[in-house]
Parts: sequence; C-alpha cells; structure tokens
Amino acid sequence: QVQLAESGGGLVQPGGSLSLSCAASGRIFSINAMSWYRQAPGKQRELVAIITSGGSTKYADSVTGRFTISRDNAKNTVYLQMNSLKPEDTAVYYCSANLLLRGSIGYNNYWGQGTQVTVSS
Repeated sequence: QVQLAESGGGLVQPGGSLSLSCAASGRIFSINAMSWYRQAPGKQRELVAIITSGGSTKYADSVTGRFTISRDNAKNTVYLQMNSLKPEDTAVYYCSANLLLRGSIGYNNYWGQGTQVTVSS
C-alpha cells in the first residue's frame, strides 16, 4: 500500500556532494516525520537526519554542518543534500516515513529499499 522510492546514491570522491531523494506513494492520509538512516557494513543502523511535518530538523553529530534534510509536502518527498563527504559516510542510506494510511487507525513507520553511497578516491 506504501512505496518509498529512493534515488541519488552513487560513488563520489572525498569532499564531493550527493543529493538523495525519497518519494512516498500509496493510499497515504498524512505523513508525520520523514528521516534518513544509514548502515555501514558491520555497524548498526543509525539516524542521520529527521524532519517533522512542520519543518523542524535534527542531525546526527557526525553530519551536522555538512548534510541538509528538507521535504516537499505537496510531493510527499524528502531530500538529503550531502556535502563535504568523507569516506566514513560510506553506507547504505534508507528513507523512512511515519505515516497514516487511508482507512487505518494509527501511524506506522515505512522504509525504502536503501541506496548505496560510496565515498572513495
């Protein structure tokens, strides 16, 4: 009933930039927070950035000042602009949305399939 379509991953050199996007579709009534997580090999999945429906944002300490999360509510889309990328940013990045389906009685979290970001020279 819900799909989160991610795009924008790829290979980039240290110091470079990438932009990720994630569009939610389906029988969606409303969306609360949208967020980006990442998971590197052998490590736990971590929250990178989150944005509320009102536009408030929070970032992991490791990306503050380099990454920017934004959203377009009319398009049910969340973005992650990544600048000054470092090798340690290499991970699979996942989009997540807390949303209410039409006809449902409560909110649930949904996830994208993940997109690979590799930072290497």
